[in-house]
Amino acid sequence: MRYQIVTFGCQMNVHESEKIAFILEGKGFLPTENREEADIIVFNTCAIREGAEDRALGNVGALKRLKKLKPHLIIAVCGCATQKESTAIYIKKTFPFVDIVIGTFNLHELGSYIDRAREKRVLELWQEGEIDEEKSYLRSSGENAWVNIMYGCNNFCTYCIVPYVRGREKSRKPKNILEEVRKIVAEGKYKKITLLGQNVNSYGKDLEEKLTFAQLLHKISEIPGDFKIGFMTSHPKDITDELIHEIATNDKVLKELHLPAQSGNDRILKIMNRRYTREKYLEIIEKCKKEVPNISLTSDFIVGFPTETEEEFNDTLSLVKEVGFSGIFAFMYSPREGTVAASMEGQVPEKVKHERVNKLLALQKQIQKEAKK
Repeated sequence: MRYQIVTFGCQMNVHESEKIAFILEGKGFLPTENREEADIIVFNTCAIREGAEDRALGNVGALKRLKKLKPHLIIAVCGCATQKESTAIYIKKTFPFVDIVIGTFNLHELGSYIDRAREKRVLELWQEGEIDEEKSYLRSSGENAWVNIMYGCNNFCTYCIVPYVRGREKSRKPKNILEEVRKIVAEGKYKKITLLGQNVNSYGKDLEEKLTFAQLLHKISEIPGDFKIGFMTSHPKDITDELIHEIATNDKVLKELHLPAQSGNDRILKIMNRRYTREKYLEIIEKCKKEVPNISLTSDFIVGFPTETEEEFNDTLSLVKEVGFSGIFAFMYSPREGTVAASMEGQVPEKVKHERVNKLLALQKQIQKEAKK
């Protein structure tokens, strides 16, 4: 029996697909790159932008012919897009050949759903779930090992669907994280350990045993072994001097920071509910550059947020110039059903969004070109 996993979205999804692979191989399936050979195909979906969700649904729809040719083929769809009840129901109605539709909270139950799906279609969404500490993965990211340290998000940025599909912040217990890292290091084949969370800087705030993210980094670095530590993603409102100092002084922590700014304009940041100002962001950047002179700084930006004027977009351009990022990811604002921004007045035309994102990316390309001189 053969399996294929199709992954959309962020590093969290990539890591969860490693969990899916472990579950499938535990049930006797082997991987295949040839879709025609597969006996089960799992789509791990993303909901952060409309385009990612549409691509996933397009891929699912394209399997109608293959399912007719291979009636025994099991098709499963899971992840952030299907955690939205409206999308899950749409898939059930539109694609009757899909056998399993589950969300983010019950992914670890995939093995049992496969058994059930041989008899009857499965549509099961959990509204919340406890942290699954059965941390067994078929790691497939080369010398990098992903380690989840927390799940969910409490920030409710007005454009973002994540708190609705991933739930509230839940931190893993330090002892479980440290045990997982020790096992990874003992395998001797991973040179980098990347800690994952929607907002790693919030780590530990919900634990009885209080531990900051900087303190967790330090504890991990004390594990004997030849490895480096990276992490993503950080929220500017929760960056601390303690964390910057840890990056600066800890030899095992990589001298890099991905710090999404999203906009360079205070009014836009406020209606995004980002809870920091341009000045505060630049203050953090200044501290980072001062304490870690060789730091690599990267960021995310959203252009064309509702009501964004050309002048306000120019504030984003000037921020990018002032910081001189090593790299950026720039996205056109994409309305997400159920978020505050989706119902805002003043939606920016698609043509304007395209022009702005191209202008921002061209600026960053020029900055990187000049940095290499």
